[in-house]
Formats: sequence, structure tokens, C-alpha cells
Amino acid sequence: MKIAIVDDEQHCINHLANLLKPHSADMQLFIFENADDAIIGLEKTRPDIVFLDVQLHDKTGFDVLSSVSKRDFSLIFTTAYETYAIEAFKFSAIDYLLKPVDKDDFEMALQKATDKIEQTQLHDRVKVLLSHISTNNSPKRISVPSNDGYVFLLMEDIVRCQADVNYTHIFTTDGKKYTASKTLKHFEKLLEGDHFFRIHNSHLINLLYVNSYHKDGFTILKDGMKLEVSTRRKEAFIKLCGKL
Repeated sequence: MKIAIVDDEQHCINHLANLLKPHSADMQLFIFENADDAIIGLEKTRPDIVFLDVQLHDKTGFDVLSSVSKRDFSLIFTTAYETYAIEAFKFSAIDYLLKPVDKDDFEMALQKATDKIEQTQLHDRVKVLLSHISTNNSPKRISVPSNDGYVFLLMEDIVRCQADVNYTHIFTTDGKKYTASKTLKHFEKLLEGDHFFRIHNSHLINLLYVNSYHKDGFTILKDGMKLEVSTRRKEAFIKLCGKL
């Protein structure tokens, strides 16, 4: 297995290398200390797993990803900043570790990275990631995990999400339904603040697609769907709708 560490701080490189020592028997390690070397090195070595620092001198790990043509590896970001780009990682379903990297967190991330599904669709997940850190107001996307990999949806195209025990059904403007292997609470945490509101234990809706609200406790969406608004969420729902 070929593993690459991309980091501009020697003590961070040493720490990751030490954490990798128990796996060294079947491992080939490559180290790149700046963005330019990383771009060339990743293209040449074609690693299976990449630990990529977010901040690399005057460049970022995102600059590296944007410049690498082959993204057929498992990717784990490392960052010293708890708030920096964390939400973007969650939207893209790309793993990350906070510095100083905890041993147990590292082992979990490494085990997950060896799963072949983590190496699939990385190019598309990186596009999702970049859509959330871009400053050019490009449409934001979300990576939706399924049994077969990931589905990539524009957030503005999601009409509503419906709970189904440990799964969530996502309905889009084109009339399609996608089933995700995550709970509704996962999507509530991810989408809240982007015109999404949980009106009921079973329903998270895009407020931009609300057509009307009726005093009997139901809202009608633009696609004609009639959904119950729970009593305890009614006041907040009406208030948010009034701000749109």
C-alpha cells in the first residue's frame, strides 16, 4: 500500500509517520512538504491513501486537489483549525483529522480509508467540497451516501427529506427519490441554515418550496405535497417563512 503525507510542518509529518509505523510492513511512504512538490509527487507515485494538510505555506490542500488530474486515492484532510472548512468536509463526505492527531481517530480514519468505496467518486466529492469553499457563489452540492457509493445533488434541487428509521428518502425538483444510508438528523444538522427546516420528526423541507400554510397544522409544498407541521415547531416555521 502506498501512502502519502502532504504537510509543511516537520513535527506533524513525524507524528503521522509514527502513527503509521505499526502498518509499515506492507506500506510505502511518500512525504511532500509543499503544494508544488505534492502536485508533481501525487501524479507520479499514485498513492492509495493521502493525508493532506489544509494549509501549506501560501497555498492550501484545496489548491493541490484542484491541480491533480488523478484522484483515485482515499483522502484524509488534516487541519489545526477546528472550524476551518469542517462543514465543507461534511457536505462532501471526505474524512478529516484535527491536529494534534489522536491515535484512535487516526486508526479509525485509516481503517475507513482502506475501504475501496472511499477511493471511488473522489473526483465528484472534491467538486462538492470546492463548491462549499468557493467565493464565486457557485451552486452548493451535497454528497449523499447510499449502499452503492454516493449520489451528488445540488442543494437547491432538494425539495424535502423524509425519515425512514436509519435511512432518509430525499425528493428532488425533477420528481426523483434518493435513499441515503444516514438518518434525518444527519441531514438536519448538515442543511439547517440553508433554507431547510425540520417541520416534524419525519420531515425536513426546503422552505423555498413552501406554497402555503394552513391553520389546521399542514403546509402545502409547490409540488402539491401536504405535510404536517408539529405544534412545537409551528411558530418557528411561520417566522422563518415570513423572512423569505
